Amino acid sequence: MYFAIFLLAVGSAMAAVEFKHHNNTEMAAILQQIHNACPDITRLYTLSETSVNGIPLYVLEMTDNPGIHEPLEPEFKYIANMHGNEVLGRELLLHLTDYLCTEYTNNNADIKKLIETTRIHLMPSMNPDGWRIATDNDGRELLTGRSNANNVDLNRDFPDLDRIVFSNEAGANNHIFDHVKHMDHKIQPETESVMKLIMENPFVLSANMHGGDLVANYPYDESKGVSPTDYTPSPDDETFKHLALTYSKFHPRMGNPDTPSCEKDEEGFGSHGGITNGAAWYSVAGGMQDFNYLSSNDFEITLELGCQKYPDASVLESEWADNKNALMEFMWKVHSGIKGIIRSASTGKPISNAIVHVKNITRIAKGLRRQDDINHDVTSVHDGDYFRLLTPGEYDVTVFANGFIPQSKLVEVPESSHNEAPVLNFNLVEDAPVEEHSLEQFENDAESQEMINNFLKTMGKHEEDIYY
Repeated sequence: MYFAIFLLAVGSAMAAVEFKHHNNTEMAAILQQIHNACPDITRLYTLSETSVNGIPLYVLEMTDNPGIHEPLEPEFKYIANMHGNEVLGRELLLHLTDYLCTEYTNNNADIKKLIETTRIHLMPSMNPDGWRIATDNDGRELLTGRSNANNVDLNRDFPDLDRIVFSNEAGANNHIFDHVKHMDHKIQPETESVMKLIMENPFVLSANMHGGDLVANYPYDESKGVSPTDYTPSPDDETFKHLALTYSKFHPRMGNPDTPSCEKDEEGFGSHGGITNGAAWYSVAGGMQDFNYLSSNDFEITLELGCQKYPDASVLESEWADNKNALMEFMWKVHSGIKGIIRSASTGKPISNAIVHVKNITRIAKGLRRQDDINHDVTSVHDGDYFRLLTPGEYDVTVFANGFIPQSKLVEVPESSHNEAPVLNFNLVEDAPVEEHSLEQFENDAESQEMINNFLKTMGKHEEDIYY
């Protein structure tokens, strides 16, 4: 449950956001001003809990119908200032809200299209108490203000779902938190409120913003093995690398091989495209990034925005210039892959919590195709709509729902641009318990294979293509 904010209006005219470090009161005032300037496309709300010291946790929603999840409209979020002394993301999000509002008002066609086809949630500060502690100490100390007012690192405070997946205790590959019967520690109020945000909204893509290095970090964040620096790929490793590269290549320094490392005598991340698998860098247990991926349909990456955790105000304008295009292009990636609505064939009613399983069958050579199951399923939400982020290629998509016969379709995913994802709808036939139809059985039956061959013919492919 979220609570709408009722603040005194500070004027309907929107002044440009200054390039300075805004305190918690000023941050709230700017969000209110932007809502006042663009009331038809914004909603300002607070999360269910305040910070330890009672500061509201503000989120500005930007979309054409605020407060409503519209079917086939994907949801996106940015969260910044999780570590209170890592402050650049906080200022970038204030400028991003200002930019989106201004450009929408100025009829920028690209911005209007993004806002009218996407539900965007922007949270400038998850840790306002830590920000205050860091600022009171001039932001000079490496760790001062990193944690919340209870001295807890919020990016180690989420339930450790990785260990459940690695041990296969849940027996599932998605929505692992549904299988957690009790918490292993007391969750901080900031963490609790963001967990509710994640579980109550059907986010598709997100990023959280940090500082201390310059790299886009992707799951898994926790190492599966004994070594704290083992590359630990998620089932969507290919897609996550593609998403991380989107941010790094649109940032003039992050993906530049000539950008020096933040650590002396070490190779910079730019020589690797400005991206890293989180576990290969260093293992993080109880992080927000992996919690998003394993507890919901959301794909999240972590953005390390620069070597300085608390940069001087004099560089904020140049930092905004370096990050603006990357912030925008990454948001557009919420429209990559496929989406659709799953309904009952007999009643037309939407089916929620249907399982969407994907196999990559992209051609890799003449006569050869991949046959790679992506063992991380997504589920449909209450309107029956689903969203599945994928890299360009060809896929076999199978939908399962209790009480319905599984159905499979093939689809070609194009290179994503500033367009909505292709729509692939499913109408499921009732009266066949899903338990009686395994994925393997469905793929091996004659009707399914005939459908695959017919699909390939229509795309100019050959029946002799070998699946392996």
